[in-house]
Amino acid sequence: MSNFKLISAPEPPSSKKTASPSESFTLVKYFTFSSLVLMFIGAIILSTLHSHLVRNLLIQKSEEYGKLLVENLNHQIFMQFLLPVYFQYGQIQLKDPEQFQRMDAVIRNTLHSFHPDMVNIYDLDNIISYSFNTEIVGEKNLGGTGYQKAMKGESTTSFVQIGNMWEILFRFPRVTRITTFAPLRMEDATASLSGPIIGVVEIVQNVSDDYRKIFRLQLLVILTSSLVMGILFLILRTIVKKGERIIEERNQEQLRLKEEVNQNRHLSALGEMTATISHEIRNPLGIIRSSAELLQKKLNRLDPGNTIAQVIVEESTRMNAIITDFLTYARPRSMAPVPCHPNDILQKNKLFLLQELENDNFDLQIYCAPKVPEITADPALLYQAFLNLILNAMQAMPQGGKIRISILNDPGRIHIIFEDSGPGVPETILTKIREPFFTTKEKGTGLGLGIVDKILVAHGGSMDISNRQEGGARVKITLPSASPDPTGEDRSHGNHTHR
Repeated sequence: MSNFKLISAPEPPSSKKTASPSESFTLVKYFTFSSLVLMFIGAIILSTLHSHLVRNLLIQKSEEYGKLLVENLNHQIFMQFLLPVYFQYGQIQLKDPEQFQRMDAVIRNTLHSFHPDMVNIYDLDNIISYSFNTEIVGEKNLGGTGYQKAMKGESTTSFVQIGNMWEILFRFPRVTRITTFAPLRMEDATASLSGPIIGVVEIVQNVSDDYRKIFRLQLLVILTSSLVMGILFLILRTIVKKGERIIEERNQEQLRLKEEVNQNRHLSALGEMTATISHEIRNPLGIIRSSAELLQKKLNRLDPGNTIAQVIVEESTRMNAIITDFLTYARPRSMAPVPCHPNDILQKNKLFLLQELENDNFDLQIYCAPKVPEITADPALLYQAFLNLILNAMQAMPQGGKIRISILNDPGRIHIIFEDSGPGVPETILTKIREPFFTTKEKGTGLGLGIVDKILVAHGGSMDISNRQEGGARVKITLPSASPDPTGEDRSHGNHTHR
C-alpha cells in the first residue's frame, strides 16, 4: 500500500484588523441619532429664544405705547379739564363730584379705544385723586418707587406676572400687566410737556391676551419641531432597521460562505484521503471476491450446505458498492453533456427497477408536462442522481407505497419533483440530511444525497427537500433548460406511466 499524508489547506495570512461594516454602520447610526437629538434640542432652544425675543419686543412696544398714551392723556387733561375747570371754578378740586365726573369723562373718552386696565392720578402728596376704581380714591402712598421717579420727571414701566410657580416657570401666567408711571405736567405756550409737574399718572395695561398668543406661538413652534423631528426619527429608524437587516443578511451570507469554504476545504482534503484509501482497498477486495467465488464453486460440489463463501462474496460486493460511493463523491467523473430529455432518463430508471418495484409493491408514476424542452446534461450522471432519489423513496417505505415524479416546465428551467407516500423527513434532521456521511439507516454511507447534490451543482441546478402537507417527502430538482427542440418533437410521450 502506498504512503499518503493528509495535509490541511493553509490558512489565509492574517491582515490588519479593520472595522467591520456592522461596526461602521453602528457608529453612523449613533452619530445620526445623536445629531437628531441635538437638532431637536436646538429647535427647542431656538423656539424659546424666539419667544423670549417676541416677549421683549412686546414689553418694549408696550413701554413706547404707554408713554405715547400718557402724553396724549396729559394733553387732553390739560386742554379739556384743567383749563376749562380753572376758568370756570377758579380752582381744581376733584373732590367735587362734578369736577370728578368731568375728569372721568375726559379720561375715558381719551382712552376708550385703548382699553387700559386701570388709570390712577396722584397729586403732589402721593394721594390718589382719580382712579377707575373709586374705592381707592383718597388712598395715600400707593405709588411706590414708580411715583417717586415720576415726581423727578422720569417715566418708568414695570412688567408684572400673576400666577403660581409652574405658570411663571413655563412662562404662561394667568395675568400679565404692564404698569407705566409718568409725570403729569403743565403745557407751555408751544403745547410742549415741559412745564412744572402737577401730579403723576399711572396707567395699567393688561397684555395677558398678547402674552397668551406668544405662548401659543411658542407651543406651536415646539409642537411643529417635535412633529418634524418625530417624522425624521421614524424615517431614520426605518432606514436604520433596513440597513441593519441588510448588513445582518450580508454578515450571515459571509458567515455561510466562510463556513462553506472551510467545509469544502475540509471535504476536499477528506475526499483526497478517501479516494486514496478506497483505491488501495479496492484492489485486494477484488482479489478477495474472485477468490471467494472460486471457493464457492468448489464448496458447492463438496459441501453444498456451506454458505461461508457466499457470505464473503455478498459482503465483498456490498463493500465494493460503498467504496464506489466514496470514489464517486470524492472524485466525480468529468461530465460529458449532450442534449437529452429527463423523461427518457427516468423511463430508463423505471425499467431498471421494474422487477423490484413489482416485487415490493411500489406504484411508480411519471408525469411529464407537455412541451418540456430538452436539457444539455450528462445522461449517465442524471441517471445516477435520479436512481438514488427513487431508491431513497423506496427505502423510506419498507411495506411499499406510491412514488410520483412530475416533470414541469418554467421559462429557462425545468423542475423534476419526486414525491412519496412515506413518513417524510423528521424536522430535526431536515437541515442535516445533505451533509456527507449523515444517515439514519443502519446500512449506508450517507453519501447518496451528497452525490446527487454534487451532480446537480455540476449541471447548474439545485435541490430542495421538504415534507408534503398530506404526508411523505418531497424533493424538488431544478435544472436549466436548453433551447427548444428544433424538430418540434414533443418529448412528453408516455407522460402517464403506471406500474
